[in-house]
Amino acid sequence: MIFRDATLADLPAIVAMLDDDDLSRGREDASLPLDPRYEMAFTDIDRDPNQRLVVAERDGEVIGTMQLSFLPGIAFRGAWRGQIEAVRIAASVRGQGLGGQMIEWAVAECRARGCRMVQLTSMRDRVDAHRFYEKLGWTKSHYGFKLKLDQDQG
Repeated sequence: MIFRDATLADLPAIVAMLDDDDLSRGREDASLPLDPRYEMAFTDIDRDPNQRLVVAERDGEVIGTMQLSFLPGIAFRGAWRGQIEAVRIAASVRGQGLGGQMIEWAVAECRARGCRMVQLTSMRDRVDAHRFYEKLGWTKSHYGFKLKLDQDQG
């Protein structure tokens, strides 16, 4: 398995993985042609040096994805943080330890960027994901809050 920055050609596979999830099914639209907002978001991410949309590839097939964000801050004496978002593994290869490899790689990338810590969020209902992260040595440390803004979500 290799990790690389996503290309525009990877976008259909990424959106399909984001949609292939019990808790987010229907939030995304993987039908082709893709909604143009996906390409606009991809372009914004691709242009930002503190964002990386990453895919995991095996035998030429995209089997995983995640987004890494590098966040500067004043706290902790100006420390940078790595944020891991939207981690997905293709259903056909789940349970093979690939998620652990992805997170390990992401942490190494954050360390290489000089981040003092790495953080992620996981929905309360994702009990299996919580066990997965705890098994990797992550600890629950904060409560998260969201405020949805009234905008067309597609």
